[in-house]
Amino acid sequence: MKSENYYLAVDMGASGGRHILGHLEDEKLVLEEVHRFTNAPLRRGGSLVWDTERLFTEIAAGIKRCVTLGKPPRYIGIDTWGVDYVLVDKGLKALEPAYSYRDLRTAPFFDTSVPFNELYRIAGTARQPFNTVYQLLADKAAGRLNDAAALFFLPEYFAYRLTGDFRGKKNSEYTIASTSGLLDARQRSWAGPLIERLALPPALFDPPREPPYPAGFIDKTLAPGCNAEVLMVASHDTASAVSVVDERELYISSGTWSLLGIQSSPILTEAARDAGYTNEGALNGRVRFLKNIMGLWILQQTRHELGDAYSFAELESLARAAAAEDFRPVDVNLPRFLSPGSMISEIKDEYRGGRVPESPGDLAYCIYISLASSYKKAVDDLEHITGRKYPAISIIGGGSKDGYLNELTARCTGKEVHAGPAEATAIGNILLQMRYAGEGRPRRGCAETVIKL
Repeated sequence: MKSENYYLAVDMGASGGRHILGHLEDEKLVLEEVHRFTNAPLRRGGSLVWDTERLFTEIAAGIKRCVTLGKPPRYIGIDTWGVDYVLVDKGLKALEPAYSYRDLRTAPFFDTSVPFNELYRIAGTARQPFNTVYQLLADKAAGRLNDAAALFFLPEYFAYRLTGDFRGKKNSEYTIASTSGLLDARQRSWAGPLIERLALPPALFDPPREPPYPAGFIDKTLAPGCNAEVLMVASHDTASAVSVVDERELYISSGTWSLLGIQSSPILTEAARDAGYTNEGALNGRVRFLKNIMGLWILQQTRHELGDAYSFAELESLARAAAAEDFRPVDVNLPRFLSPGSMISEIKDEYRGGRVPESPGDLAYCIYISLASSYKKAVDDLEHITGRKYPAISIIGGGSKDGYLNELTARCTGKEVHAGPAEATAIGNILLQMRYAGEGRPRRGCAETVIKL
């Protein structure tokens, strides 16, 4: 039996976006990709910014595609990466540009008037130069906050723009707000005293609300024939993704970033702080206690620098052939890999003094072994912090399709690896829409690959 309801997950990452349409059929969630588009920050005036106009055009195009297919969604949920936002003035006009987290404008504000150990005790957010708190301090110094009446994290901005009613926003979606470094991890609310000490306008911060909840109905002029209700889901993509993982399991959400962690109560200890672990919002009263690891961004940029002459599958095959013990792993979380002019040059510089990777296969292998080694270090730290051993890792997201990285992860960590589902983010997004609609959770799940030692 097929459900009459279609649910649309607009899943946007820093390197691309997809529209995944879902419905129930014979108690199984059936997914269909209806639209795909690329994404990357643009360099304008010496800064890295997002082309929000093009992204919104792509969102609308995907919804129109659903209508053309005769499958207009009843509900729409949007998820994106964290920390980035759009400021809106009193006239509800966006204050351009919307900066990318990879822009280096935050460097002078990385050390705030509030010591980091104090910040961590409150927000539990790892010290990362792209956190919203540092971006807002940069905006304050530039005078951009003088004209700002509201702050919309990116999924909120696109959701309310779909409704045509920015005034409809009364809350900040909890999971995306939790990436800011300004949310009290225990209270699950804005850290008012911290915001005051940093002299940030308190009016920018609407009270957090846990999803799902409605943003409004789509502006019918955007996609005639679609009368969907736009929902705030777990709009941070990792929050949607890990909602499909058993709360007791260790996971890696693998994509442009690799997010390795567990779902737990907040852990705000010195050991967690020193290991670079962060506490971000999850569902059901939990947080995502995780480590941000640079992820497949390094491989994506290397592939692009090679002229996109190789597919990811070809690079994986070349990496297998190039495997050699004299290529030591390097620290993928070094700042040099965040936004380099040449990723290949930065990789080679890390290998000076030893064998330097030259061929595409050498470069790919060095990336793979470095990622797998970083996973081992993060797992060791996590088990030390929690005092618990985890027998297996669930790898979800697009990176779960990379068989060689999964094998190296199993080898380096000594854990059994469960790979999949690749569409975890879209699935989590859609399941939350279904919860809002009161439609039963599917009884039949998605298959996964198990890699045993």
